[in-house]
Amino acid sequence: MNQSIAVIGGDGRYLELIRQLQSLPNTRITLVGFDKLEQGFTGLTQTDFDDLELEQLDAVVLPITGTDGEGNVETVFSDQPIQISKKWFQHLPKSTLVFTGNTNDYLTSATAEANIPLIPLLNRDDVAIYNSIPTAEGTIMMAIEHTDYTIHASRVIVTGFGRVGNTVANKFSALGAKVSVSASSIGDLARITEMGLTAIPLSKLAKYTDQCDLLINTIPSPVINREAIQALQSHALIIDLASIPGGTDFDYAQQRGIQAILAKSLPGIVAPKTAGKILADVIKQFLNERVGD
Repeated sequence: MNQSIAVIGGDGRYLELIRQLQSLPNTRITLVGFDKLEQGFTGLTQTDFDDLELEQLDAVVLPITGTDGEGNVETVFSDQPIQISKKWFQHLPKSTLVFTGNTNDYLTSATAEANIPLIPLLNRDDVAIYNSIPTAEGTIMMAIEHTDYTIHASRVIVTGFGRVGNTVANKFSALGAKVSVSASSIGDLARITEMGLTAIPLSKLAKYTDQCDLLINTIPSPVINREAIQALQSHALIIDLASIPGGTDFDYAQQRGIQAILAKSLPGIVAPKTAGKILADVIKQFLNERVGD
């Protein structure tokens, strides 16, 4: 069975993703939005967005960011604007799989109205857990770059104990940091204690930040508020790993002279090759399962 995939836009992670997809047998890969790429891909077709043969596509791979609220696609390797209308999706075969990193109301409704399967890869547990490793390594890199003290013996508070928070807490603890984790779930607090870390109820976070050198947030809601920041010492560093706009009161941190960094897309910055392979492995799994059917 032959299959056809269109990769539309993407960043550095997608260079490895495309290389990985090339290993699929009997697969035609068409690239859109890579015309400024200095080194092309042998054996692949590059075309303009309007020239895609939609009725032939078995899968569409959109960027990690998906689209904006008007259907515009981010293209790092092209200056040509790409806007995907809701009608565009309706011209795809109903069996076409649409992959994205994150989705939004526009993309979700556009694919739903077209009755097309949408697969937001970053919502999957396996992708999120694998991605948490380069995220944690990138956080360590940023902590080293922006402090004048060692991670070893430093006092670290991680807010949130999800897939990213768990990995970040583990990695910093392995480097000898004194790690506390703040969470709201009773089960999470018990697990944090069982791991040998200090558990802090999220409602009481501000009572502990005065003894914190490095505050790392993974919760996409305003949990690093004025009260929590007020208690921080002047040398403290805040690294916010939550999705935009983060969970930190950045304006108040600036007023206090506390450095606060919103760390965006760390896997793509720190380890684009690894991040691209993680995404490609899941896409290949979906495509291979469909061929098997």
